[in-house]
Amino acid sequence: MPSRRGRSLSAALLAASLLGFGGGARAADAGGFTEAQRQQIVDIVRTALKTDPSILTDAIAALRAGAEAQQQASTRNALAANRAALTTPAATDAILGNPHGGTTVVEFYDPRCPYCRKVLPDLDRLVHDDRDVRVVEKIVPVLGPASLLAAQAIVAASLQGGQDAYFRMQRAVMTDSTKPDAARIRVLATQAGLNPDRLATDMAGPAVAATLRDNTALAQAINMEGTPTFVFDARYVIPGAAELDDLKSAIAKVRKG
Repeated sequence: MPSRRGRSLSAALLAASLLGFGGGARAADAGGFTEAQRQQIVDIVRTALKTDPSILTDAIAALRAGAEAQQQASTRNALAANRAALTTPAATDAILGNPHGGTTVVEFYDPRCPYCRKVLPDLDRLVHDDRDVRVVEKIVPVLGPASLLAAQAIVAASLQGGQDAYFRMQRAVMTDSTKPDAARIRVLATQAGLNPDRLATDMAGPAVAATLRDNTALAQAINMEGTPTFVFDARYVIPGAAELDDLKSAIAKVRKG
């Protein structure tokens, strides 16, 4: 037999739905409730909540859990639909670690994001400790004009000197405390051993624009909510800041299948 609390919770949730919490008002109207009946339902809800206020907490938790489950299902579907793009690096992608590693970690990052900056040494440690992983870097400038400028500079560096130049410019930009402008980018390019004139030209060119556009489109396709976002073998996602142990645990999880 249901407990008293269970009956109260069921009554409260039923009454709330009938009255339109979350959109049920139209259902109540369609059902033809009288004003007296509607007032009786309100009284049921009030009495239940006064008797056990935790009912509301439980109801909210249930709704939140349902929303999270729906979001997880949506994410799984998005990863599956974009599996090829997430497991096969593009020619313009920079790769940390073993280029032929058995586990692919895609990092979507913004060079101005403080959490993306914080994780840089952890990524270096990750590929040092695990020789069968590759971290595919996909830069997505989501934090405004300064992010776009920095992203253009990093991608343009790869056109000038390949992945080595990419990572030199990435470090220069992401460890710099000065907000980037055109003049500052030239200084950082020189410090990274690059030709600043060519970098400036390439930054405004179609190749850089295409790379950033493709990265952004993929990020949107998998419903990326912020940076950094890590995708493991197109099967598991860590959104937001992650510690080294989090990254290693996620890799172990996908390897177990």
